[in-house]
Amino acid sequence: MSAATSPLVAVIIDDDPGVRSLLDEVFLAAGFETFLAGSGPDGIAAVEQHRPVITTLDINLPGIDGFEVARRIRQVSDTFIIMLSALSDESDVVLGLTSGADEYLVKPFRPRELRARIQALLRRPHPAALPPATESRPATANEPSTDGATVLTWRGRVHRDLSLDLDTRLVLVGQKRIDLTPTEFDLLAAILEANIRVSSKAELARGLRGAPPGSNDYVSEPDKRAIETHIANLRRKLGDSSARPRYIETVRGVGYRLTPADDTGG
Repeated sequence: MSAATSPLVAVIIDDDPGVRSLLDEVFLAAGFETFLAGSGPDGIAAVEQHRPVITTLDINLPGIDGFEVARRIRQVSDTFIIMLSALSDESDVVLGLTSGADEYLVKPFRPRELRARIQALLRRPHPAALPPATESRPATANEPSTDGATVLTWRGRVHRDLSLDLDTRLVLVGQKRIDLTPTEFDLLAAILEANIRVSSKAELARGLRGAPPGSNDYVSEPDKRAIETHIANLRRKLGDSSARPRYIETVRGVGYRLTPADDTGG
C-alpha cells in the first residue's frame, strides 16, 4: 500500500486474547490496519482516536458490557459495528442491533463468514463526516448563484417532511436532525428510492451486502429478522408508527414501502 493511500482501519474490542488474535488475523488479511482493546473504555477511546471503518465488539466485557459500549460509540462515531457474542437468543440479537450494531454474529463464528461480512460492509458507502446540526438546511435541490446560474446544492430524497441527503448522510424530519446508524440510513435510502414499490426483507438484506439489483443471493431467516429490527429502530427514531405509518408502511408477508404521499398517516 502506497504512503499516499490511507489504510482501512478496524478496532477490535474483546477481552479474550485468543479471539482478539483471530479477529486481528482476519482483518489484516483483508488489508486493514488494526487496533486492539480488551475493555469497553479502551475500545471507545480507540474508536475516537483512530476513526475506524469497522469495529468489532464483544458483549461480555469487563466493567461495561458491549450493549452500553455500542451506545457510547454511536455518540461519537459512525463506524460500522459488528457485534460478536455467544448469546444467540433473539432477544439478545434485537438488543444488540437496537444498541447501534450493524451486524450480529454468534460465537463461535467462521472466519470466512466474518470476512464475507467485512467485504459486504466495504461495498457500502462509508458515512462521511456530518455537518454540525446548526448547518442543517431544508431539502432544496437547487439554488441560484449570484450570476443567475443554477447551482446544485443538494442531492437526496424527500417524502412529506422527511428528507435524506445522500452526500452528507443527513436526515431531517421537518427541521430536526435524526441520528441514524449507517445501516438504518442505507435502509431508509433504499426504501425512499423504491418509493411505493415494495422492497422485500431479502431484497433489503441483499442491498446492504452490495449485491447487484435482481440478485438471488441466499438470505437467511436471521438476516431477515435483523432487517425487521433495523426497520423497527428506524421507525422509532423517525417518530413513525407501524399501526398508523406516516413514512414506512409494512406490507404483511412481503416487506416495506413508502406510504402514499396523499395519505396523512398517523
